[in-house]
Amino acid sequence: MHTERKSTQLLTLTLILVCIFLVMNCNIVKDYLLNSISALPIVLPPPKNDIFADKSNTNQSLGSQNDRPHFGVNMRGYYSSMPQGREGYKNPFPNNYYESSFKTLSQAKIIDHVRYRFYWESYERDPIAFKEELEVVAGTADKYGINVIYDNHQFHTSSWLNIGRGTGFPIYLFNDPILYKQGGGGASKYSAAEAWWTKWWDRSIKSTNGTDGWTLQANFLKKVVETVDKHPSTLGYEILSEPQIHSKDQWSKIGIYNTFMTDQLRKATNKTIVYSVNLPLDLKSVTQLNGQNMAKMVPQNKENVVFKMSLYGSPSAGYQAEKLQLYLNASRIAGVPLYVGEWNNVKRIATFNEEGKKIWKVDVNRSDISQAEANIIVEKLKNIGIWGMAYWDWSFVPNRAPNFNLVTVAYDNATGEGKVQATKYFQIMNNAYRHGYGY
Repeated sequence: MHTERKSTQLLTLTLILVCIFLVMNCNIVKDYLLNSISALPIVLPPPKNDIFADKSNTNQSLGSQNDRPHFGVNMRGYYSSMPQGREGYKNPFPNNYYESSFKTLSQAKIIDHVRYRFYWESYERDPIAFKEELEVVAGTADKYGINVIYDNHQFHTSSWLNIGRGTGFPIYLFNDPILYKQGGGGASKYSAAEAWWTKWWDRSIKSTNGTDGWTLQANFLKKVVETVDKHPSTLGYEILSEPQIHSKDQWSKIGIYNTFMTDQLRKATNKTIVYSVNLPLDLKSVTQLNGQNMAKMVPQNKENVVFKMSLYGSPSAGYQAEKLQLYLNASRIAGVPLYVGEWNNVKRIATFNEEGKKIWKVDVNRSDISQAEANIIVEKLKNIGIWGMAYWDWSFVPNRAPNFNLVTVAYDNATGEGKVQATKYFQIMNNAYRHGYGY
């Protein structure tokens, strides 16, 4: 019995020693594995359903974003911006305007695109000169590696309704002199504009031969696509900049319009299609301006589609911050990326129009933008993960608000040659882009 007890004790001790040895070796292996794993780089899976991811055409040779937004400027042309209802520009057009402009933009090493505005009525005024100018734009952009978004712009509807400043829809779409007489006012505060836009969303605006305006506009935009789509610099097309809305039932009507235009354009191009924020942007409007309603403007086919907004002020607080949040909510609900197609800083003053309605106009004496203000705007846009942004403006026509133009044109008195020169605001913009994104 004594011998058996000793054997049992010896076996138990042996088992304890073996267990201790195994545990110690397991800890060694564990420590080794943990140290080895911690030394490996951490690779996170890509986010799912990232609505702000770049969806630009993967077949394009230009404009690769490399996880950064598109940085750009707005640009005015000549024949592409000529109104029907008044004389052309008094400012001479520099014959080296596009060559000099795109060269300067390319030398900035951070600008990758131009939002180039054109007007439908400019095409109707001189279709040959219009298309020839677009060809020059596209070819020069190809040469300097700058992408172009072709923006179907309108300002105060048309030169028919706003003789002095308006440009947009062709005159033959205003053939009811009782509802919208010439000079009746093209801004959203005027009854003539409200009457015209209401009929536009009802698709009841027609030309003298009875063709509806939506079809006519789609055919016009296809001509633009036919002219420039073959160029590698063409990034996309904007359906209509800042359309007007006058009642809450028009949100879904704009969605039907954007769906129609997108479907028509998709027959001719697979490049980016942009649809625009509406005007007016009154947060207390009877149109019930909110993210849910704005999201109704999205076309049904959302592939490679972005939502364009404008931002003219610091979004740190107040109205501009509320407006930016509104845009962001609308883009997220719609499931499309957000594009800040126009940004700058302005000050406005209240005044009244001919109909006694209160309106806000830019105060050119107080409007300006500093480096600090530009940095704040760009940093805020970075934080919300936008698709791209474009500074307003690059134009051969001087603006009374200096920060509204990135260039000046100096003319040689002897030869008449115009030289495009970047202003301090061009450097402010570049610095803001670089500062905000660490370039």
